[in-house]
Amino acid sequence: MVRIGVTSPIVTRLPGVAGEWEASAGIAELAEIAVAADELGFEYLTCSEHVAVPTGVAATRGGTYWDPLSTFGFLAARTRRIRLLTQVLVLGYHHPLEIAKRYGTLDAISGGRVTLGVGVGSLREEFDLLGARFAGRGELADDALRAIRAAMSQREPSYDGTHHRFGGMLVEPHAVQPSVPVWVGGRTVRSLRRATQLGDGWVPFGLDRERLREMLSDVDLPADFEVILPAGGLDPADDPDGARADVAAASAAGATVVGVTVVASSVDHYIDQLTALAELFDLAAPATKSSGGGHP
Repeated sequence: MVRIGVTSPIVTRLPGVAGEWEASAGIAELAEIAVAADELGFEYLTCSEHVAVPTGVAATRGGTYWDPLSTFGFLAARTRRIRLLTQVLVLGYHHPLEIAKRYGTLDAISGGRVTLGVGVGSLREEFDLLGARFAGRGELADDALRAIRAAMSQREPSYDGTHHRFGGMLVEPHAVQPSVPVWVGGRTVRSLRRATQLGDGWVPFGLDRERLREMLSDVDLPADFEVILPAGGLDPADDPDGARADVAAASAAGATVVGVTVVASSVDHYIDQLTALAELFDLAAPATKSSGGGHP
């Protein structure tokens, strides 16, 4: 059965992608969508990270980026089984123990539903604003990834790397998953190799499917490694054949999970589209669902 995640609307508004209705939508509308996606059996919701985007860049990258930690903290209380995917945190903006503490706490309060999507980052102005090092950020990110893997689910984490070293410190609460999945974002061969060596999955962007097939065929993927590929602008209610074909194409390119966006004119229309998509692919949430919020 195909696994499908939801690239969340509202929280990130990309020019040419976001619907007009998203500009006036808020947490209430997002929560409606999250509850529906949870009940319909989708794999995850996403939220990206940018602290501040230069005005000149916003024309192409967008200027709206909700904070993932506060957003997911709210949605964790409204959902029961759907996973919460940061797509992506920029590693250079954080100390590894900050991520371990903050997202370990989110993992604890959500009942073990966090997936950490992480990336190296490319927006130099934002690095400079935050006092983060831009040059050599790939090497720094590799060490940060190792440190996060060592610390994420540990009460007394220790690590001795090239850039990060810690020990003799308590981190409580910490993640309740024995190993929090880490998916690495990027669009280069280096990002794919980083993902296979230091992560559990790869979340590429901005690549056509032929290029994705080529890149994936050149790398030995570990067992149970996840490849998360996009299928965008789906209209499953009015064009089910097109939606089915686009998801199938992503799977054929190597996806183990497909991250979808759907076209919609309102929150109600968006939920209708999710419902149609779930029916189209026979998605099914676990039978152990019960009413109420909080933990799975």
